[in-house]
Amino acid sequence: MTDPAPQPEPSGELHGSVLSALGTAVVSGALAPGTVLTLEWVSTEYAVSRSVAREAVRVLESMGLLASRRRVGVTVLPRSSWNVFDPRVIRWRLDSTDRVDQLLSLSELRHGVEPVAAALAAARATPEQSRELTIAVADMEVHGRTGDLGRYLVADQAFHRTLLEASGNEMLASLGNVVAEVLGGRTHHRMMPARPNPEAIELHDAVARAVRARDAAAAEQAMRSIIDEASAAMSQLHSSP
Repeated sequence: MTDPAPQPEPSGELHGSVLSALGTAVVSGALAPGTVLTLEWVSTEYAVSRSVAREAVRVLESMGLLASRRRVGVTVLPRSSWNVFDPRVIRWRLDSTDRVDQLLSLSELRHGVEPVAAALAAARATPEQSRELTIAVADMEVHGRTGDLGRYLVADQAFHRTLLEASGNEMLASLGNVVAEVLGGRTHHRMMPARPNPEAIELHDAVARAVRARDAAAAEQAMRSIIDEASAAMSQLHSSP
């Protein structure tokens, strides 16, 4: 599995702007695989200096979106070459027209990862991590009742990051940013109900309680139910007029 840890962002607002714009153009298909670009084109298209264009291209090369060859130019690479675990690639794909397919694909990944992490957390979580899970659930309950989706998202992301870290497995823990992008994508693209489903919050509480009780089977099952509920909610919202 490719390391999902994001590469350092290039400094400066212009770097970030052209990086995001060019990355989105690649993952959305606006720049088709096999398209050959030049630094001059990037510089002109996004109104940045050649050095800014070069740095953006370097970062996108590190993600597997572009490849530079002397005497050829900068070539747009197919999806099979992308680091699909890079949180920025996920974010750009969620901004494109295939966001539902991306979210469902990530949900399938979560099915294979988070229930296992929950079971491991039930055996390995520290007292501090157990407290953090409990606090995150309490925050979700408060913000779920008030309908503050922004703060609810922060608490939800904290819960899942903590759970993955509590697994004690560095590979699982490294997926925290990936899961955070999934949760953020649902909220930012209005694929969450106006008020979070109380059943989903109860399931998060069930995971936290099972982790505290060292009940691996209960933690795994409750986490699986969380992902099932989220997938069903996304499918329902997508199919609604």
